[in-house]
Amino acid sequence: MPDDFDSRVACIGALAEPVRRQLYRYVAAQPEPVGRDQVAAETGVPRHVVKFHLDRLADEGLLEVEFRRLSGRQGPGAGRPAKLYRRAAREVSVTLPERRYDLAGEILADAVEEAARVGGSVREAVARSAAAAGRRIGTRARVEGVIDADASPLDSLAGVLASCGYEPRVQADRLVLANCPFHALAARHLDLVCGMNLDLVAALTEELGHTDVDVRLDPGPGRCCVVLARRG
Repeated sequence: MPDDFDSRVACIGALAEPVRRQLYRYVAAQPEPVGRDQVAAETGVPRHVVKFHLDRLADEGLLEVEFRRLSGRQGPGAGRPAKLYRRAAREVSVTLPERRYDLAGEILADAVEEAARVGGSVREAVARSAAAAGRRIGTRARVEGVIDADASPLDSLAGVLASCGYEPRVQADRLVLANCPFHALAARHLDLVCGMNLDLVAALTEELGHTDVDVRLDPGPGRCCVVLARRG
């Protein structure tokens, strides 16, 4: 579960160049993949410049590439397949500090579906959904081998929680989360979001087998309401 912050920043940075941004917006607006000749003709940008920038956008994962004969003919004499570009399905976003509203949305959507299906309290469904998300994150971290077996429990947890946007900081026998990934939601729904954070982090901690770490609510200014501490 590597932190792809550098990759996402590089993607966004690729669009800082005005011509490259113009070409990206043109390709993204087309209903079908387009070739270099069409892009050059429609934008007025020289073909060799179009080639350079489109390939850079493809390298950064912002465009996808396919090869197809535009004439529709097959066999000898049909010509070489053209290189075509279309907007990539990949979503790229960078927020500073990091926010994970996609994760919050997943948790809340699962909870609403469960409550509609089986009834009961929506709050309780949110708690179960957040715990399930925490277990999934812990399992993925273990499977992908990102956990340092030689690290202390708090340092090990810090590495995983950093990938979720929490900005963990180890302070002696405590792990403080300097950032709430769901900040805007917490501003309006504090109790709900704090409970969601607690259930997610507690389940993640349990999934990773750190039974000697307590996870509790301990709100403080300018940070997440959850704090982790070594027992004893």
